[in-house]
Amino acid sequence: MTDNLPLRGKVALVTGAARGIGRAYALRLAKRGADVAVVDFDLHSYKDYQLEAASMRGDTVVDEIREIGIRALGFQADVTDATTLNEAVQQIVGEWGRLDIAICNAGGGVGSPEETRASIVEKDLVDVVVARNLTGTIHTCQAVAVPMKEQRSGKIVTVGSQAGHRIEDNGGYAHYGAAKAAVAKYTQYLARDLGPFGVTVNCVAPGYISTGRLAPILSAMGDAQLLDDVPLGRYGTPEDCAGVIEFLSSDLSDYVTGAIIPVDGGLTYS
Repeated sequence: MTDNLPLRGKVALVTGAARGIGRAYALRLAKRGADVAVVDFDLHSYKDYQLEAASMRGDTVVDEIREIGIRALGFQADVTDATTLNEAVQQIVGEWGRLDIAICNAGGGVGSPEETRASIVEKDLVDVVVARNLTGTIHTCQAVAVPMKEQRSGKIVTVGSQAGHRIEDNGGYAHYGAAKAAVAKYTQYLARDLGPFGVTVNCVAPGYISTGRLAPILSAMGDAQLLDDVPLGRYGTPEDCAGVIEFLSSDLSDYVTGAIIPVDGGLTYS
């Protein structure tokens, strides 16, 4: 571990943290000194993806955090279940006495581009994606807002997507883009709501991020074609996203709230 521990004494919760970008968020906060509660539907979900499994340095992210000398808790919880999330938050506060940082990362899409165009996407796919992304984010934010309002301090970061404000040429994933756009707008409403309590609320909107799960998908979609739209000329990494999360979780961002921050190599404005 380094001596650079600006988050020492802070307590963080990260949803969807068993693998990929969420794992990078949890590890970055831990390496900066925060105690971290890892929340995921399956703490071993990385096993479903060969590249994700190869990157792991412990049985779960909880073990990886403890290995670097930081306290960690693990919860297998579904963010679409408000009761389970509330219980997890209560346990975190009961165990560690406070909650300072919440990264609402859990989400994801289902369906192919061809079957998720706006005019034809089926209700079942819409319901799943809205529940995972928008409803799950709302549940998480409402659960963590309780102790943060009592403390009169806190940092909440939601996770949107470039899909929430940029339409792909093929018109697919309309349900996912709409859900992520709603996450961004909900973030701004929540920032207004919690500002008087000293709680900041911001949203990161990743672009094409090469995780162990997404790398093969991006390659199949056509690397050259996708990267032609990215001014920086490369895919993002989980660490690219984690750097922005670190900023929004630290005192460096104390006067930043209600912001939607693209992490996409310039894709949004290209």
